[in-house]
Amino acid sequence: MLIATAGHVDHGKTSLVRCLTGVDTDRLPAEKARGLTIDAGFVYHELGEGARVGFVDVPGHERFVRNMLAAVAAVDAAVLLVAADDGPMPQTLEHLDILRLLGIGHGLIVISKIDRVDATRRAQVRAQIAALVAGSFLDTAAVVEMSATTGAGVEEVRTQLQRLHQQHAPAALTGRFRMAVDRAFTVSGVGQIVTGAVFAGTVAQGDELMLMPAAVQVRVRSLHVQDQPATHSAGLAGERCALALAGAGLTQHKPARGDWLVALLAPLASARIDVRLEVLRSRDRPLLHWTPVHLHHGAAERTGRVAVLQGRQIEPGQSAPVQLVLDEPVVAARGDRLVVRDQSARQTLAGGVVLEPFGAVKGRASPERMAVLAAMALAEPVAALRARLDAEAAGVDLDRFAQALNLTTEEATSLRAAVDLVALPVRGVRRAVSAARWQRLRERLMQAVGHVHRESPELAGPQALALRRELAPLAAGELLDACFDALVRAGQLVRRGPCLAAPDHMPTLTPADQPLWETLAQWLGPAHTRPATVPDLARQLALERSEFEGFLRRMAAQGRLIRVRPNRYFHPAALASLAGLAEQLAATGGADYDAGTFEARQFREASGIGRNISIEVLEYFDTQGFTRRIGNRRHVLRAAQDIFGPAPAAA
Repeated sequence: MLIATAGHVDHGKTSLVRCLTGVDTDRLPAEKARGLTIDAGFVYHELGEGARVGFVDVPGHERFVRNMLAAVAAVDAAVLLVAADDGPMPQTLEHLDILRLLGIGHGLIVISKIDRVDATRRAQVRAQIAALVAGSFLDTAAVVEMSATTGAGVEEVRTQLQRLHQQHAPAALTGRFRMAVDRAFTVSGVGQIVTGAVFAGTVAQGDELMLMPAAVQVRVRSLHVQDQPATHSAGLAGERCALALAGAGLTQHKPARGDWLVALLAPLASARIDVRLEVLRSRDRPLLHWTPVHLHHGAAERTGRVAVLQGRQIEPGQSAPVQLVLDEPVVAARGDRLVVRDQSARQTLAGGVVLEPFGAVKGRASPERMAVLAAMALAEPVAALRARLDAEAAGVDLDRFAQALNLTTEEATSLRAAVDLVALPVRGVRRAVSAARWQRLRERLMQAVGHVHRESPELAGPQALALRRELAPLAAGELLDACFDALVRAGQLVRRGPCLAAPDHMPTLTPADQPLWETLAQWLGPAHTRPATVPDLARQLALERSEFEGFLRRMAAQGRLIRVRPNRYFHPAALASLAGLAEQLAATGGADYDAGTFEARQFREASGIGRNISIEVLEYFDTQGFTRRIGNRRHVLRAAQDIFGPAPAAA
């Protein structure tokens, strides 16, 4: 159990810890010289009756609130001290606000320095404290009067802390390991040491971890838990650990306060996090949209701005969803608590809880995004996933969802099994929809295909792009493409060029078109990857250009040809062959090329179809979502067969 002291400067926090433990937590020379706590101190002590606790002694001066915040992000309880001679002071209120915003739910109130005042003054201070903590987590907390000078009341404080320990429920050992680094130093003969509070999961000697946000892989050489060696045991959520680290990357990046140590595949760093933010009731003005702020999360401090997502401001005492747009990334997970202070880092403005650590860059205040954040506010992961499945038109990225909630592989698998969903691959990402939504999508798609077959039996079927426009209200385009692919793989649909059709549907040629189609095969057949232009073909066939263009449009509508440019048509099998070639180039581009990419020059040389036709084909691939041009390279986004069907055997 971790217990933080809190209260105004010189109200006896360090003295109380010294009385209870015999340890002076002011370790810095400047602290000794000034008699003032500057940075947080840590000490572990047996209170008796099996109650081993960690004390976090924080500075009370307003100039060092940032140090206080770095230390209390994961404590379980707090002792609020108020000096009997001073009574509640500015940092008393600010510390109380911070503890409440961080979600601390248990604590004790201590009235210190009672040897300096009479009974009447002590009664006045009790009344002031009662008014101060009314409605807070300390509303019903025990109040103990003590004096560090005479020792009066110290044993009663110990007794009350033992009771808090008995009431404390250990943190659940769920999620991947996450530890907020609040101190980092080097010990001769041991190496790099980091200390901090464990937010989730467990850690043991030999574990491989990531130092974030630098993404440096490290190994745990040894560890201490609650200031005790832990050679044969593990550090657990809710405890403080000291880890000795090893790793080649530590020579380039030294750990520092504000870093995180996380298990592999734990939450990633993000500079945009969506938060439910509550503005302090004591503020005299609303929090405005795009206010510059200091964010305190874990032991990290970041600057950034508050983007209010509903309206332009949040009134004192109110809460609302916001996006924190930060100058540097943080490593957050859903449910993390945080505190926001003003631009000068002098006043606490608000605090909140992380809803989504991967904030949207576009559409952050759209109705769909608001529905996503409402889903992420649901406490139970099963309920949150179900609500997101209904909210997101693009489907839920299952791996990113598991990262946002910091789920282990086993926890993520169990969660998905508890929800009736269908997962579809979208550009290498598993995106899921609810089973009911999948059924609606499938039925609407099959109905749309069937309607075209009935109304225009001469056509191969509707084109995929037309279906995407028609079904857009039900799902985003990329998710619909995955839906098409799944139905093709299941044999419920077939691809005929750019068209989708029922397997038993075959468009028929009119008697007038049949002989021309058979003649055209010698110029636009499956093997023709370098077809002539429309004007050239019309001359070779001795046809009027306008008449011939009408015929080509009819063949394209039937899926027998594909219009790449107004003046260039391909046989579907020929285009599938070229798409397969592009896919091969991306997969085997060599060490000089980025994986999954190729250059137009490579494609032109490998295909032998010339520069102009190569550019036309590649630009068509871009429009179909098969490739995406980035600079001089093209990235393959989907399997060629999923868009163009199988390449001919000769290819």
